[in-house]
Amino acid sequence: MLSIELHLLLLILVANGAPIIATAVCGAWGARPLDGGRVLADGHRLLGDAKTWRGVLLAPLATGLAAVLLGLPARVGAVIGLAAMLGDLVSSFVKRRLGMASSSMAFGLDQIPEALLPLLILAVSDQLDLTGSAMAWIVAGFILLELVLSRLLYWLGIRKRPY
Repeated sequence: MLSIELHLLLLILVANGAPIIATAVCGAWGARPLDGGRVLADGHRLLGDAKTWRGVLLAPLATGLAAVLLGLPARVGAVIGLAAMLGDLVSSFVKRRLGMASSSMAFGLDQIPEALLPLLILAVSDQLDLTGSAMAWIVAGFILLELVLSRLLYWLGIRKRPY
């Protein structure tokens, strides 16, 4: 049986992988940008084309289903999916403010918010008893796996970039 930390790591991977897989499977269907193309006063998009309604909706659904398959409540998976997408949106917002192109690589900024925010929300809401060290190991594991899996998905033709 897997530990709760491994379950959470898997769920964070599902949450962040669902939009990528959806892009490969669904193509343009549902790929409407969350920001509607809005450009802010700094001349950069609010979020960019890569942040879509499809991804934000499918991530909590896929993660909720994965949680049930792992023997956890669907609400835990849904929280992880929503919080991971919120963390991803925050990092995209910051990257646009820094003048970085949509889907550009920013080591750490691309991984930490989408892994840490779900864990913090679960810890604060008392849905799970998580220690700081457990959260740190999960985030570190996510960073490592995300980098490896991104390259694999690129090699398989599922991702457009190897990061």
